[in-house]
Amino acid sequence: MPNILRLLRALNLAGATVAFVFFAPISGVNAASTAAAIGRDADRVIDALYKTNPIAEAISTKARAVLVFPNIVKAGLIFGGSYGEGLLKQGGKVVNYYNSVSASWGLQAGAQSYSYVVFLMNDEAVSYLSQSKGWEIGVGPTVVIVNEGVAKNLSSSTLKDDAYAFIFGQQGLMAGVNIEGSKISRIER
Repeated sequence: MPNILRLLRALNLAGATVAFVFFAPISGVNAASTAAAIGRDADRVIDALYKTNPIAEAISTKARAVLVFPNIVKAGLIFGGSYGEGLLKQGGKVVNYYNSVSASWGLQAGAQSYSYVVFLMNDEAVSYLSQSKGWEIGVGPTVVIVNEGVAKNLSSSTLKDDAYAFIFGQQGLMAGVNIEGSKISRIER
């Protein structure tokens, strides 16, 4: 049994090292995006989402605000995490900048990038985002992850939840994408 414990400790240390190697550059000054770069990337991502998913554009007309994360990078080997920077638009204007961070552990290996957009449908959801010290998806306003099945049942008259999230543009080798548990915090840009 002691050999198994040593092996598990070694794997945990290896996983932590890999996660550090992946995310140390991302969290450093060199990876911090400028406000202009985040804005350009957000506009590009929103255009791509609307072209491929008409229901997203329909939802946008009813949304009070739109939270856009154009590039989230996720990596892990036993321990993992994700990071990306984005912005909040309200009335077509940038209101604030945010980052999205998550950490995980378990059976995982690989790296990928993706984009996600969250349409905040009411003033309470917008207020919660701006007043909280960090919004953990899954706590606070109700967020519906919109996939093909959910999209088929949505119309402007059925939008009853606080927020609708679209995850898209996945690239890389890692199984599954989920924003549940991601913490969204305001940053200065």
